[in-house]
Amino acid sequence: MPKRAVRIHDDLDGQMRKTAKERGYRTPSAFIRAAIESEVKSRNEMAGMEAQTAASFDRVSQELRRVQRNQQALFTLVDALTRFVITCLPEPAAASRVQAIAAAKERYRHLIQTAGQMMANDAFATLQELLDRAKQ
Repeated sequence: MPKRAVRIHDDLDGQMRKTAKERGYRTPSAFIRAAIESEVKSRNEMAGMEAQTAASFDRVSQELRRVQRNQQALFTLVDALTRFVITCLPEPAAASRVQAIAAAKERYRHLIQTAGQMMANDAFATLQELLDRAKQ
């Protein structure tokens, strides 16, 4: 076993001897060896925890990118649908315009209410799962 020489102040030496005795070490050297082993072990554990934390951040980052892609795809779909509706649906006649606007407002209210219910019923999560399957 190699020897190491370490110089410490008298105060620290006294504290070390007292602590070694209180903790049941046979000699101050045994206490020093245990302290060094503990320090090395804790550093290795911290390195492992850092690696796990980095891996967790990577997984979260990948998940965020996936959610962003899904969100962009949904936005694109809604945009294409909106352009189609605006392009292909004719304007109502002037005589029935007021009735058409009132009916459209009611349909819009119903659409928003239904969308809220679907999101509350996890239909949104189901739609995302379907999108994921379609990608595979």
